[in-house]
Order: sequence, then C-alpha cells, then structure tokens
Amino acid sequence: MTQEIRQCQNCKNQFAIEPEDFAFYEKINVPPPTFCPECRAVRRFTWRNERSLYKRTCNAPGHREEVVSAFSSEKPLTIYDQKYWWSDEWDPLEYGRDYDFSKPFFLQFRELLERVPLLTLMSGNAVNTEYANHALDSKNSYLITAAWHSENVMYSNRILNAHDSVDLYLADRNELCYENVNVGPCFMVFFSYGCEDCSNSSFLYDCRNCSNCFGCVGLRNKSYHIFNKPFTKEGYLDEIKKFDLGSYRTIQEIRKQHDEFILRFPRKYMYSFQIQNVVGDIVGESRNCYQCFDSIHAENCKYVMWNGDKLTDSYDSYGTGQAELLYEAVDAGLGVSQKFTVVLWGGHNVQYCYNCHGSDNLFGCVSLRNKKYCINITFSSLISPKRIRPIEHERKTFFS
Repeated sequence: MTQEIRQCQNCKNQFAIEPEDFAFYEKINVPPPTFCPECRAVRRFTWRNERSLYKRTCNAPGHREEVVSAFSSEKPLTIYDQKYWWSDEWDPLEYGRDYDFSKPFFLQFRELLERVPLLTLMSGNAVNTEYANHALDSKNSYLITAAWHSENVMYSNRILNAHDSVDLYLADRNELCYENVNVGPCFMVFFSYGCEDCSNSSFLYDCRNCSNCFGCVGLRNKSYHIFNKPFTKEGYLDEIKKFDLGSYRTIQEIRKQHDEFILRFPRKYMYSFQIQNVVGDIVGESRNCYQCFDSIHAENCKYVMWNGDKLTDSYDSYGTGQAELLYEAVDAGLGVSQKFTVVLWGGHNVQYCYNCHGSDNLFGCVSLRNKKYCINITFSSLISPKRIRPIEHERKTFFS
C-alpha cells in the first residue's frame, strides 16, 4: 500500500499512515487509526495516573477504613485495598455477565469497569510500599511511581532497579543517588543528568565512566575533575572541602553555575546511545523506532513512551516492557499480543482489558488474575466462536 493522508476525527489535523503502518495493523488484525498520533497519545495518558493520590474509603467487606488510591472518591468505582484485592477472599468471576449483542460494547465495558472491584493503586508485590502507583516488585519505598525492582527509594518516578536513593526521574540501577534525571548505572551520584557508569560525583552532565568528578560536562573515563579541570587526588579532595555542600544556598549557587557551564558545550541532537534508524529522544540500544521516547531495548516500534526494557513490534504504548505486538497498551508488558489494554503484567492475546494479571486470551475483562479464555468475565466455554465474531465486527466498526 502507499502512504495515506487522513484527517484526525478529534483535532481535525491531517496525519499520515505509512505502508509499514498498514502492514502492522493488518498483522495484529485492527483497522487503521482515526485519531492522529498526538490525540492517540493524549487518550492513552488519561488511563494512567502517575502523579495524584486521593483518600477514599475501601469497599472491601469488613474493610471500611480510609485508603490512599489513584481514584478520587467522586469516581463511581468499587475499590479494594491491596491486601484484600490480591487475596483469594473474593472471586472476580462472580461479577461475570453474558455479552448483550443489542448494546454497544463500550457501554457494557464501562458498566463492568464500575462494578468489578479495582486496586487502590496499580502495584504488585509492593512490600511496605503503600504509597506507590504503577510499581512492581518494590520494597520499603515511599511515593514512587512507574517503578520496577526498587528498594528503599523515595519521591521517584520512572525508575528501574534503584536502591537507597531519593528524588530520581528516569533512572536505571542507581544506588545511593540523589536528584538525578535520565541517569543509568551509577553509585553515589548527585544532581546529575544524562550520565552512565559514574560514581562518587556531583553536578555532572552527559558524563560516562567518571568517578570523583564535580560540575563536569561531557567527560569520558575521567577521575578527579572539577568543572572539567583535572586535579590530583589530594588536590581534588582539598578543593571539594571548600564547598559548603550542606548549605541549600550553596547548592543553588553551584546549580546555577553548572547550568551556565553546560551552555558552553555543544549538545547532541538527541540523547541516545547505540541506536540505528531511530527518531525520538532518550533512547538506548534500539533500532527501527519512530517517535519513541524514554525507551531502551526497543525494536520496530512507533509512538512509544517509557518502555522499560525489551519491546518489539509495537505501536502506541506507554509504560511497557518485555513484550511484543502491543497496540494502544498502557502499563502492559511481560507478554505477547496485547491491544487496548491497561495494566497487564504477564499474558498474551488480550484485548480491551483493565488491570488483569497473568491471564491469557481475554476480551473485555476487568480485574482478573491468572485466568484464561474469558469475555466480560465469562468463560469462553460458554460462548461459541460464532458469538465471538459479532463482537469483533462491532469493535472494528467502532474504530473504522
């Protein structure tokens, strides 16, 4: 097929659908989009609340205490606390219903979403980490979001494998770190941006494999430098003592000085490393990606933001990782073929599902755990293939 220019049904601006896009949509059996990439992104963002927490009453039987939730009390939803939702004390299949072919699918899905109990926060295996949202396998952490495998971390967002650190954004394998942005494996690095494999340093910008450096920009494999000036070990330690780093005013002065120092250096057109045929920013070890941001180990992807690790052959995804064939997925991953899905950690062949975990072959389900072959939380053994096909037809008609 050739390129087609279409008008967005939402903003009315024109956007292009390329031949490789049509091939992808055909591969995953969905019609081409009617929204432009920007409007599709905004629509996805509305399904993921990373920044706001609310106080509301838990609806679990015998658990009417107040809890912290990603959903405000004004939302007509049923909310269970973390411990009760993950327990075997309730069965989500009890909320199952037969599909009504006389009613629109999305109306029925909305009714199901408001009826089935939801998690207070989208977190799993969060030990002593009550104030975490979209976090998996975290321990002893406070106010973290979009986190994976983190321990003893506070006030951080988009972090992987972080330990004993505070105020991180977009950080991977940081330990004993503070106020870092877009920083890879580092140890005791503070107030830094865009650094990898550094240690015992502060106020770095775009540095690699540096140790005992202060206020430096663009250094590679260096030690004992202050504002890019080399020192002996003894001279460096003596000079550092002159900074009153326990003073907030001093920190602000150094930050201003460092910001001005950064402007003296040329910058790369995008922050990236080990990429091939990539358009976007903050992308590493990836190839054949277009309009991708905050991603690592991505291949053959388009319109992807915040991919934690190993995403292939996917479009229009946000907060994903270790998956392939995703489309319009939010906080999904650990599986194959997930479409129009929010929060699915593990599973394949899932469509139009919300907060289902470790489940396969689902359509239009909410809050399932370790289930297979369900539609509207009804076992497919009760539904013949002939009845499934009209649902597929209705879905395609809606999005065409």
